[in-house]
Amino acid sequence: MHNSNAIYRLDEIHDFDNLELIARFVVEGFITGLHRSPYHGFSVEFSEHRQYNTGESTRFVDWKLYARTERLYVKKFEDETNLRNWIVLDTSPSMLFPYQSFQKKSKLAFSIVCAAALINLLRSQRDATGLVLFNDNIELFTKAKISQLHIKYIFDKLKELINKKYEKKEITSNISETLHFVAENVHKRSLIIIFSDLFDSANDNELFSALQHLRFKSHEVILFNVLDYQLEINFEFSNRPYKFIDLETNEIKKINPSEIRTSYREFLTKKFSLIKEKCQQYQIDYIEADINLSFSQVLLPYLLKRNKLF
Repeated sequence: MHNSNAIYRLDEIHDFDNLELIARFVVEGFITGLHRSPYHGFSVEFSEHRQYNTGESTRFVDWKLYARTERLYVKKFEDETNLRNWIVLDTSPSMLFPYQSFQKKSKLAFSIVCAAALINLLRSQRDATGLVLFNDNIELFTKAKISQLHIKYIFDKLKELINKKYEKKEITSNISETLHFVAENVHKRSLIIIFSDLFDSANDNELFSALQHLRFKSHEVILFNVLDYQLEINFEFSNRPYKFIDLETNEIKKINPSEIRTSYREFLTKKFSLIKEKCQQYQIDYIEADINLSFSQVLLPYLLKRNKLF
């Protein structure tokens, strides 16, 4: 790692052993990049004051009240959390792209670091957090809690994904059924934060139905469309034959990218433009999360969304 004020990209991270530390550096980096604290306006509700007892931490002393009264009072917080959040993370094999013998510079790794950074922010704001991991089935579904033990459990699960030995077997992504399940089984009026490349084998109409279901249940939704935009959208490969392997079906095709680049770009541009249009229609925040960008550029829309909600 460099200094804590750096604004990191995925290719600058070499050691994933301490995911909490990486997440903290990422948060500090984009706070610095904003030139102001994103915690401004994210007020934590408190029910009442009590007198400060000598020797205890001054962390929650109300200094504004002290300036008026010249007496030390401590804020007593509500037991109820500000906001319930679920991070929904696509773990299907296509998220391992670009595949380089290990998955630490992949779309999945990028999503994990973003998720970890958000968890740190949510914890500081006393927001409850839950985690959903899915591919063709839901692998993990937790409740949303604010306890330190629960947050540690979530970080441990994210670390397992980083260090997991992935086998080459046919596993697809079933985001539609996952989102339908989430819509029905999480606390009403939650914030659902989705990380996926949206390369689902199902029809896009099924995805639209699932997103609409989330909104029907009064959930706020942020959809991070995680892609390597240089390779997956712009198809910037050299003019020579390549062997392309579908990471979900293991199908192999030998293609010269220049022969299909135009039609490929047209197809994906149409696909993602329609998804973006539907998200706008449903009042869902759609974010183009390019893994070649810094984390701060990708995560900034979350801060804006959170500021609108509070």
